[in-house]
Amino acid sequence: MRLIAVIQARLGSERLPGKVLKPLGDKPVLSHVVDRVRRSGAFDDIVVATTDRELDDPLAEAASALGVTVARGSEDDVLSRFLLALDLVPADALARVTADCPLIDPDVLAAMAKRFAAEDCDYLSNALVRTYPRGLDAEFLTVAALRKAGAEGTERHHREHVTPYIYQNPDRFRIVDFVDREDHSDWRWTLDTEEDYVLLRRLVEAADDAFAPYPALARIYAAHPEWHAINAHIEQKKVS
Repeated sequence: MRLIAVIQARLGSERLPGKVLKPLGDKPVLSHVVDRVRRSGAFDDIVVATTDRELDDPLAEAASALGVTVARGSEDDVLSRFLLALDLVPADALARVTADCPLIDPDVLAAMAKRFAAEDCDYLSNALVRTYPRGLDAEFLTVAALRKAGAEGTERHHREHVTPYIYQNPDRFRIVDFVDREDHSDWRWTLDTEEDYVLLRRLVEAADDAFAPYPALARIYAAHPEWHAINAHIEQKKVS
């Protein structure tokens, strides 16, 4: 099975414009994501899927400099961007990762890829039943499932969020949840606001390791309960 990672990215964030090119430690956020996805060893190729807006030209240039393929398409129809990525880099299955997750864990991705292959499922996610911190999210799905979603998913949220058509139709797709033994679902390690950025900078600085694994980061975070309040009040945008 040829498995690729497609990293969804854009600079036009409403709450924190330009967030995926902001510096974090000694490199931009996007570089953290690409490097950690690559470090997992789970993928045959990596694609950054961004928009065709001029605003995202610097992002496309940065992604190319990191040695990954860049797919550019509609800003609002993100699902079509993923289908375009598959036209550029054919595969049997893919993982969807977002570029606002600079602490995405290579070992978690590798374990998810292994489970996805073993289960022979259409879709596997660690975000539907959430036990990992927000920011370690990944979704694995077959290309056949994605193409079916592309052909049949007509609602706006189907197109904008890529996978809802799949997980909202469990009678049509075989869905598997990937959960951890410990529940840290109330931890917020994603990047969507200035408060998130403050927290992530503290975590990265304290870790002093660009590839610090989830368990090490969890120990640091747990040792600093005062950090939890930095972004605990941030409400995540809802998927309809």
